[in-house]
Amino acid sequence: MSNFFDAEGFYAALDAIRRDREVSWKKVAEKAKVSASTLTRMGQGKRPDVDSLAALASWSSLDVSQFYRTETMTRAQKDTLAEITTLLRADRNIKGEDAQTMELMIKTLYEDMRKRRADGTQV
Repeated sequence: MSNFFDAEGFYAALDAIRRDREVSWKKVAEKAKVSASTLTRMGQGKRPDVDSLAALASWSSLDVSQFYRTETMTRAQKDTLAEITTLLRADRNIKGEDAQTMELMIKTLYEDMRKRRADGTQV
């Protein structure tokens, strides 16, 4: 499959929003007007139907285009670390010093992962 939708990534982002809003999955289903079983299936790695995807994107304000993937797409098109840094610094719930600490942690883990992949020792 050369083009696909990252359903697991969408579900993870949805979960982050759910946690931030401090609501249950049941409440997400109610507010987004999707079935609870849809959310259960998504949690098991299944893709939502197009109507459920639209409803969940509307409820969460997630841009579904951020989850489109192609086999030929490289992250060089969007620098992942720069994007993360921007988001951390824009978050009103994270103070400047805390954002810097989180950035350092993420950059360190990211570089370690890249080195492991290059060495062929990725865990």
